[in-house]
Order: sequence, then C-alpha cells, then structure tokens
Amino acid sequence: MSQNQTTIHASSLVDPRAELAEGVTIGPFCTVGPHVKLGKGCKLISHVVIDGHTTIGENNLFYPFSVIGGAPQDLKYKGEPTELWIGNDNTIRESVTLNLGTVQGGGKTVLGSHNLIMAYVHFGHDVHVNNHCVIANAASLAGHVLVDDYAILGGMVGVAQFMKIGKYCYIGGMASIDRDIPPFSIAVGSRPCEIKGANIVGLRRKGFRADAISVIIETIKLWKRPDVNRDQCLLEIESQYGESAEVIEFVNFIRKSENGCIK
Repeated sequence: MSQNQTTIHASSLVDPRAELAEGVTIGPFCTVGPHVKLGKGCKLISHVVIDGHTTIGENNLFYPFSVIGGAPQDLKYKGEPTELWIGNDNTIRESVTLNLGTVQGGGKTVLGSHNLIMAYVHFGHDVHVNNHCVIANAASLAGHVLVDDYAILGGMVGVAQFMKIGKYCYIGGMASIDRDIPPFSIAVGSRPCEIKGANIVGLRRKGFRADAISVIIETIKLWKRPDVNRDQCLLEIESQYGESAEVIEFVNFIRKSENGCIK
C-alpha cells in the first residue's frame, strides 16, 4: 500500500464533506465530522472523535478515545462556528479532550507543533499551547490559558483560566496555577505555587550557554526576594543583567502580566 494513500476502516464514520489529505489513516470505530480538515499523514489509531470546525496539520497521531473539537464547556456557548487549530507532528494520547474556542475568547483554540499531549489531558476553550511542549497525564487547562514554547507541565497540574506560562518552564506534578509563571522557571506546589528556581536541566538540554543559564539563575534569585517590591526588583534585575536577552524576556513577561506572577 502506498504511503500517500488515504485509508478509512470500514467501521468508521467519516462525513463526506470532511477534507482528508493524502496519506491519512483512519482506524476502526472513528468519527470525523463535516467541518474537519485533516492534513497529510495524520493517523487516527481507533475510537477517535474529531468534530467541529477543526483544522489539523500534517503527521499528527491520535490515540484511542481522544475527543478533538468538542463543544466548549461554557454556558455562554450557543453553537457558534468557533474553531480548533492544530499544527504539525503532535502526539495526542488516550482520552485527551481539546475543545473549540468561544466567541468571547477570540473564537479559536490552538495547539501548535511538535507537542506531546499525554493521556487524559484537557484543553478548555480558547487555550493556546505553542510548540515543543509536554503536557503530562491528567493535566487540565481552563479556558483562555496560554502555554509558551518548550514548557513542561507535570501530571495532574491544574491551570486556572487566563493564566500564562512562559517559555522553558517546568511545572511540577499536581501544582495548582493561579498566577502567571515567568519563563525559564521551575514552579512547584499548590496554593501557593512557588518558584523553586531556574529550569537548569531543561535549559541545558535545549542548548543554552552556561553563562546565559548563570544569569537566569541570579535573576530568579533576585525575583524571589521577599523584601523588595515588584518594580524595585525588576529595576535591580535590569541594572545588573539588562544586557541578557533572556533577562529582558523575563522582565517583560512580568511587567505585561495581568494576573500577577508567582515568586
């Protein structure tokens, strides 16, 4: 059988209006709705439901019992044609639920590319997860959450609505996130969730230079000081390490935060 040939198991229900690119494989007992677009090389192993106005890029792998493009769990939702967009090369494991967006939230839920979404993870409406992220088992992201590139969320992490998680963060298992997490940080704990330090191992694995990591470590130490208010702390960080691109990103993230950031 050619790798470019699209195959659909006889037990699956695929609406004839769905758009399937070449090389799509749909295994047993799947359902694909009329407004779904599946990109080249996508594979639905079995028992996968994809519905709604859902656009999916290339080479995504969906494991059994995942429900993709379901209606938002939001009482304001009245059936509007909101969307779910998924990029390329994602692995979406068993029983994951990715909901559509809402009109009030911009109308779009987005999963970028090269992400691993483990079993039982939930994305609420209007969530945006960027690229190269790992979301571990049973983590739940409420509506309007933003997760930036290379973030890792441990098992059973709960993220409250409208929260933002910065680049290269590591969130320990069972953490409860009710404020924003600055980039390059390790965050642990539940009510309160606190910064443990810099994500040293993760930064090394991604090729950050030793001197850049050292500056990030010292920046986070300054940020965690309890005796200095936010603005004074950020000015001190800038005065000492303002030539570092990573530090500028850290400081700008905190300044732009509408929810407040953990320390």
